[in-house]
Amino acid sequence: MPTATTDDGVTLHYEETGTGTPIVFVHEFAGDARSWEPQLRHFGQRYRAIAYNARGYPPSAVPETVEAYSQNRAADDIAAILSHLGLPSAHIVGLSMGGFATLHFGFRHPARARSLTVAGCGYGADPAERDNFRAEGANTVAFIREHGMSAFAARYAYGPTRVQFANKDPRGFVEFLQQLAEHSALGAINTQLGVQRERPSLYNLTAEMCALTVPTLILTGDEDWPCLAPAILMKQTIPTAAMAVMPNSGHGINLEDPAQFNRIVSDFLAQVDAGRWPTRDPRAMTASITGMR
Repeated sequence: MPTATTDDGVTLHYEETGTGTPIVFVHEFAGDARSWEPQLRHFGQRYRAIAYNARGYPPSAVPETVEAYSQNRAADDIAAILSHLGLPSAHIVGLSMGGFATLHFGFRHPARARSLTVAGCGYGADPAERDNFRAEGANTVAFIREHGMSAFAARYAYGPTRVQFANKDPRGFVEFLQQLAEHSALGAINTQLGVQRERPSLYNLTAEMCALTVPTLILTGDEDWPCLAPAILMKQTIPTAAMAVMPNSGHGINLEDPAQFNRIVSDFLAQVDAGRWPTRDPRAMTASITGMR
């Protein structure tokens, strides 16, 4: 079983397929490397496609202390995967928690990012909802401690931005639910406390976004309500960002509609690799609608 070791000694399980330009897929809180199977099959035909389990997600190591988990460590773990594989850079594709890690990777390691795909990113970012966000995180931790992962999966998987997946693809949803139930309770708790709860609001990162020059795709489902406004924020603030919205879609868009997700990301990567990805024309950011002011 292939593993990479981070600078703080945590082993990360990864898998890869295909050859060519590398892509690293970074999973969400409710997923793991298996969540990227439709993407590994698709992109592995044209790229060197890599997915890994974050710390806290077996067979990656599960550090016992919360201090071993943070947003910065999540971003740096992507770099650890690249370094282990001898890759100077790669396209980085992340969903939700993985989308936050991907964005922060762009902040911390911009020279190692050929591009960033930041998907389903934004839950808890609204400053007005920060207290609710942290309270929900505390409730999640308490529920897992009391009831375990199987009960948590059965409840969490039917949230308001997950039911779209259940309705579209019942068979795929059952597989997602089963895999979530297999996660480490300790890993889920520490990830929630160290990464999710403590990550900074996107609205406090606009200076970093303005300075980001890596080609960036912001991708979200149109029924992923907590992520819509933050997606627009990122589109407006990152000068190299484009935004795509998948219709009638919730949060787990890479599994909910893999064909559409793969097509959008494929088109983006093709433009980047062709050297045709633009930086936004400053004239597009005027407050005037007609340009006549």
